[in-house]
Amino acid sequence: MTSVTYRDAGVDIEAGDALVEAIKPLAKATSRAGVMGGLGGFGALFDLKAAGFNDPVLVSTTDGVGTKLKIAIETGIHDYVGQDLVAMCVNDLVVQGAAPLFFLDYFATGALDVNAAKKVIAGIAEGCKLAGCALVGGETAEMPGMYAKGDYDLAGFSVGAAEREALLPANVRPGDAILALPSSGVHSNGFSLVRRIFADAGLSWDSEILGRRAADVLMVPTRIYVQPMLALHKKKLLNAAAHITGGGLPGNLPRVLPEGCGARLAGPWPMPEIFRFLARTANVAPEEMLRVFNCGVGMCLVVSDAGAAMAALRAEGEEPFLLGQVTNTSGIVIEGAETLFA
Repeated sequence: MTSVTYRDAGVDIEAGDALVEAIKPLAKATSRAGVMGGLGGFGALFDLKAAGFNDPVLVSTTDGVGTKLKIAIETGIHDYVGQDLVAMCVNDLVVQGAAPLFFLDYFATGALDVNAAKKVIAGIAEGCKLAGCALVGGETAEMPGMYAKGDYDLAGFSVGAAEREALLPANVRPGDAILALPSSGVHSNGFSLVRRIFADAGLSWDSEILGRRAADVLMVPTRIYVQPMLALHKKKLLNAAAHITGGGLPGNLPRVLPEGCGARLAGPWPMPEIFRFLARTANVAPEEMLRVFNCGVGMCLVVSDAGAAMAALRAEGEEPFLLGQVTNTSGIVIEGAETLFA
């Protein structure tokens, strides 16, 4: 009888080993204080004392990239979804006052394409460097029959830490200002609607929109806000923050406001043109746009001293803008919403 191998069943162990060797330098470049050991162990070790914490509280997150991956797969643009993956996790850590410490990824596919996987993980490493956290490990799962040819899926896991007395939100009061840090575009939420809009309009990812190829507009990676926000928090100027992802402003801002408090936001505000394009192309109502997409606001910051906070953020290279104010009545009111997509 002919001997059957794992490769005959669709799993290439050698390809997996080649990927591990290829990404070792990428992971090593993300190392930071506290990391113990390197890739290859059964688990990753981290020394909180060596990282400089006295009374730390650990904060953990996990997330994915969603159906933005379909565009990456269909266009072959694999370079940026890794940063998206890191951003979706570490931005959720920093809003709680935590500094990201380390990151792990899960990459699953039917048949491993080492070149595509290396591009994805290079993006993960770049995201980790931007966030100041270490890529300490992950899992590459090759599962024939589970995924169509060329398809893959991603999940990310990150752990951060904050000193106990520095956890957010804290001291949010009516009258506090709400600042916004701009998004770079659609980021990583709402792509099922994006894909439906393009399909209904007969557009492809190679279609020209806004003077550029659609894929290049849509695949701009999610911004990572960790460093400017930690700098602001270190100056004791940050009371709360909300990462604006799925659910938009109405769904995410209330998560960091005390019971009985709400917010009044005033439009129009600076917004990438892609959102107006999507709204016009499919006649999407402003209310739907605001609850699906970030609509130009990647991060909301609640501060007591808006002037000092904006100066501190500008010193970090940010371009913050005043979005609104915390109110003493519950609910999110967005004035001028109808003007946002005109």
